[in-house]
Amino acid sequence: MRALIQRVSEARVRVDGELLGEIGPGILALIGVTHDDTETQAAKLADKIANLRIFTDAEDKMNLSVLDSGGSVLVVSQFTLYGDTRKGRRPAFVEAARPEVAEPLCESVIAALRKLEVPVQTGRFRADMKVELINDGPVTLSIEV
Repeated sequence: MRALIQRVSEARVRVDGELLGEIGPGILALIGVTHDDTETQAAKLADKIANLRIFTDAEDKMNLSVLDSGGSVLVVSQFTLYGDTRKGRRPAFVEAARPEVAEPLCESVIAALRKLEVPVQTGRFRADMKVELINDGPVTLSIEV
């Protein structure tokens, strides 16, 4: 399971012009799932997102998590995180899990974040989403569990 996370001052996701999710300061988490990912990995990923210290403290050091800072997380499914670009010019997505596997695991990440009491907004699985963000820092990290 992979996540590309970005510390944001704001982010939102729309489908067909409809606003589905919007956050102020927090994390935009793009989540990718592969074939052999499990519920255990989903919980581990949620814990990592919730507790990763990427927000600045009073001394301007990255010592605070999204939980510590009172921020939110916008979760957006992103099968293209498993795109393989090593050969040719068109990405291959054979490592991305099928929707019937990926969707429940994305939902597990969301549920685990909420269980940790992180405010969460989401996109819509398998939709053509338009994501807007203001990356704060910029801070962008790739996580794999």
